[in-house]
Amino acid sequence: MNGKVFIVGAGPGDPRLMTVRGLQCIQAADVLIYDRLVDRSLLDEAPPHAERVYAGKESSHHALPQEEINALMETHARMGRTIVRLKGGDPFVFGRGGEEAAFLAERGIAFEIVPGVSSATAVPAFAGIPLTQRGISSSFAVLTGHGCGLEELPDFAAILRQVGTLVILMGVGNLSRIAARLLAGGTDAAMPVAVIEQGTRTSQRTFVSTLGELSAHIPELQPPAVIVVGQVVLLRETLRWFQELQPLSTGEQ
Repeated sequence: MNGKVFIVGAGPGDPRLMTVRGLQCIQAADVLIYDRLVDRSLLDEAPPHAERVYAGKESSHHALPQEEINALMETHARMGRTIVRLKGGDPFVFGRGGEEAAFLAERGIAFEIVPGVSSATAVPAFAGIPLTQRGISSSFAVLTGHGCGLEELPDFAAILRQVGTLVILMGVGNLSRIAARLLAGGTDAAMPVAVIEQGTRTSQRTFVSTLGELSAHIPELQPPAVIVVGQVVLLRETLRWFQELQPLSTGEQ
């Protein structure tokens, strides 16, 4: 009899933001396949017998290719085990959770999706930046900034004209290209931008600038980070609440 795969979102960083259902799955796991941005303290919640497999991905290095991750899930499921595929944030928001679920579905392997608190919404909240605010922004778009060249990136400026706020994930490595694309598309150089590193963690740092001045500070910024573009960024001046232990002094306003 086949086992079951639970594709679980581990949340944005702070392990206290893990969902109750997600924690239940970890505590019942025989095999835990986890990604780079998962807080390691969550691994301690798994039973002592559980096998722990690191499957982290970075832009220049994958601990395990996707094909091997898929094969691991299938192999252990065929052995009747309970597998938890633990991903940072929400598995269906730029997490390849849909691809992995499709792989399992094609092979008749039972699975369950356990949503996680997405970094797209939680990280700005920890920086005191609401994505929507009456009279300022009535909608937002979540985009990936992960592309190899300018032509592969979304038309950020066109999207920003349709919504009030842009949230860009996985974009620090392309930040100069993102800024250039926004400016070339007609976005005002005075548009507020926030870059939030290590969001929701005790090491969180927030950099606030304008689109036109952003490029001068790019070398200071490190992933993982969430980029927010829009007038809502200015609300941080009054709504910031989270004590950041290592503020980016050059960018705070």
